[in-house]
Amino acid sequence: MSRDSQYGSWSGGVWNMVFVGGNGAPAQSFPTPPETVVAQAPVVREKPFLYIDSSGNYNVFVPALRTNSAVVSWANGSPAGTSLPISQFYIAQPSDTAATINNALAQGLNLLFTPGVYQLNGAIQITRPNTVVPGLGLATLQAENGVTPMTVADVDGVTIAGLLFDAGSTNSPVLLQVGPSGSSANHSANPTLFSDVFFRIGGAGVGKATQTLVVNSNNVIMDDLWLWRADHGTGVRWTTNTATNGLIVNGNNVTAYGLFVKHYQQYQVIWNGNGGSTYFFQNEMPYDAPNQAAWMNGSSDGWQSTRWGPRSRPIKPGAWAATATSMWIPR
Repeated sequence: MSRDSQYGSWSGGVWNMVFVGGNGAPAQSFPTPPETVVAQAPVVREKPFLYIDSSGNYNVFVPALRTNSAVVSWANGSPAGTSLPISQFYIAQPSDTAATINNALAQGLNLLFTPGVYQLNGAIQITRPNTVVPGLGLATLQAENGVTPMTVADVDGVTIAGLLFDAGSTNSPVLLQVGPSGSSANHSANPTLFSDVFFRIGGAGVGKATQTLVVNSNNVIMDDLWLWRADHGTGVRWTTNTATNGLIVNGNNVTAYGLFVKHYQQYQVIWNGNGGSTYFFQNEMPYDAPNQAAWMNGSSDGWQSTRWGPRSRPIKPGAWAATATSMWIPR
């Protein structure tokens, strides 16, 4: 999977090579060779990053929203966007509590997570529009005592990037919720972005979460998301690292680039929102069901990868065509 890239040349591929935008991308040729080509990314915003300016000051650059993009954002010089001084950020440390972090958010600050494992006994609550939350070194937010580690209000322009959400040994209802149930605001002019955001149930230790990511808000952009019920590592067993669903999308016009959802115990993805699109979906069914009786959807032998809700209709026919999916039902 690649997006908005520039290539000297490209040849060949395995399974499904997906190019969304790109100067020098090969011609559409799936299935032989397996190259799926989409001319443009309809709506995207690149990941924010920390940098030092010419005066030696730290800043975070937040790239601007782009529509119908097909090349790298810096192709014509400095990319469009906004620089935020580090003074507008609370520099979070692993010793911080959710209450400490929420107090900083209530003062109007953004968040910069330094590397480490944050053991959270409460939810970090993002309620202000345009809040920027980057993580360094794959900072890990770990749920303690069954909490939801983070919630995002139904507001414009939140950016969350470079974080790992880790389930704890007590079941959490969800690891990240975007917008309350019934969210209806239109965020098309300034959507929320999740970039390089990963989720883990088990693997480093026993983890349990009923749902992993629930998106209730409209117009959310998801760019490189990995939702993993562990199939190896520590705390891995059918009745140990339990997780029903990976991604649930209730919002309309949600766009995903590079969506990886693996090994959940029922539907991997439930997509209820209308007008959604996904460019490259990679899925693996659970390997560890002990028998067929443990993997039943009523009278059906197992659960399909994605369940479409009654309202869901892709933004255009074939919007999910750019996918690579592995589906396996144990017998």
